[in-house]
Amino acid sequence: MDTLQIFSYTGVFVFAVTGVLKARTKRFDIFGASVLAFCMAYGGGTLRDLLIGIRPVNWVNDNVAIIIVLTSTIIAFFFKLNSSLIKKLIFWIDAFGIGLFTVVGIQVALRNSIPTGYALIMGMITATFGGLFCDVLCNKVPALLKPGQLYATACLIGGGLYLIMINYQLQAETSMIISVLITASIRIYAIRKKLQLPII
Repeated sequence: MDTLQIFSYTGVFVFAVTGVLKARTKRFDIFGASVLAFCMAYGGGTLRDLLIGIRPVNWVNDNVAIIIVLTSTIIAFFFKLNSSLIKKLIFWIDAFGIGLFTVVGIQVALRNSIPTGYALIMGMITATFGGLFCDVLCNKVPALLKPGQLYATACLIGGGLYLIMINYQLQAETSMIISVLITASIRIYAIRKKLQLPII
């Protein structure tokens, strides 16, 4: 198992847990929680694969990833937490999840001969669109579209830094870790300081 696969499975676990926690805030049953977990973990990656022409999409032949989603759903479902703690967990887990999936999305795109600029966009889509689909299913305005989030912006900055580092041939694992930390830090800082892009 290479580093990219480890990052991918970690991201799947993290986002699946986030999906279950979001389901709990809406009082879904375990089936509904599983749907949100799957959507959160695979929504962005599925859209990425469809856009760059990967058939079948990556998760179809990956039994390990499906097991990770189901396991994380069961674990998260049976942990009883109060609502304020759930919101904090969603925030922290999601921040690092988008960092992980930004790197994974970029690497998948590059390995399929997608130009660098579009690979960065694929990284952002991989990291954010699962959450967008999940929020829509929960009848919420997606965090991706809300002011004061810097959701996609964090992915683009962290992903851009990752592309620069691999262009200068910095060690792959180091580049990935730095990118994840930068992306998560920007996201966390933006929320804490209420930073936002200009509003139309």
